[in-house]
Amino acid sequence: MSATEICLDFLECLGPDTSSSVFVLLDDPADLVRVSAVSRSWRKFVIANGFSKSLCSRMFPEISNLTHVVEASSTVTSEAGSSSCAEWKSLEREHKVYCYLRHSIASNFREGDCIFESIRASSTDNFPDESIENTLEPSDQVDMRPSYWSSEGRSNPDASETLTYSLLSKLCVINEIIIQPFEAYFQPGNPIYSARTVRFRMGHSRLALETSTVIESQVATGDNYEWTYVSPEFCMLQENTLQSFKLPRPALCIGGILQIELLGRVQVQEMDGLYYICVCHVEALGHPLTPHLDVDFVDGGQEKILRWQQPQTPHSFRWYALRERIRHLRPILGNLLGRVESDSDEEPQDVI
Repeated sequence: MSATEICLDFLECLGPDTSSSVFVLLDDPADLVRVSAVSRSWRKFVIANGFSKSLCSRMFPEISNLTHVVEASSTVTSEAGSSSCAEWKSLEREHKVYCYLRHSIASNFREGDCIFESIRASSTDNFPDESIENTLEPSDQVDMRPSYWSSEGRSNPDASETLTYSLLSKLCVINEIIIQPFEAYFQPGNPIYSARTVRFRMGHSRLALETSTVIESQVATGDNYEWTYVSPEFCMLQENTLQSFKLPRPALCIGGILQIELLGRVQVQEMDGLYYICVCHVEALGHPLTPHLDVDFVDGGQEKILRWQQPQTPHSFRWYALRERIRHLRPILGNLLGRVESDSDEEPQDVI
């Protein structure tokens, strides 16, 4: 018997059902790529059964919220077409895009702060002096003045607050959140107005403009958001330090919105006997997946379309590097603008 005659196809021997049970056990995307390269029949089997997407969804359950896949150069989504040829091309596209998505999530990009701008706080005690915008400053003092956000006072220590931010991209991988409670060094006893616990939500807005500060500032509740990731609760220490809240696993934010829930209050202000929460700094450490991956929301977010553009040159990441440089300069620019404003005799004007 020749070697050709005894060469058997693994898939033919086990059958499709048993083969699927074996392939599902693969937990490394690299192994799935290797399996696809064994033969045409193996590659076809992997693509037809959507193993690439299912592996991504197991590793990052948020991915199951994505309904369609589309290439930027194509107008055809991954919905089943009217012919078997169109359907197969759709499956191939989906396989390719989810392989790239998983690679982008796992790539060792330089980790940095992914917060782009603040959107709104559930309440603010003295606006704009104690606004959420202050939490983007790296220091608790700017121009010799305290820099922090403060909630309104509450008599109920269980009252919660939220801080909502937009991220650098609609698709970001977040590993941990950094929060520094504020120590009121100008009050007797230097009280620290921390929260009791903290929880994080990530998702998108149901409004037409997901990251429009003007629109989001008019939203009074969280009903206009859809959260695709919600973290467990973490205990917050009543300390004036940068406290790290490491997520149980990296989370994929689909929609570019991060909301920090500050649950419970621990510190009473002596002058009015009310509970407050104050935060001087917030960071969301991770990396954005753009420029080659994006997500579109249709019908108020009922459909979430993953959009992929074929990488062409390494220069495609220049936009991100430039944006990072601008973000690193923001504290310096803020200090300079603050000094200019304080030296001016003109009345400050509201910025819309």
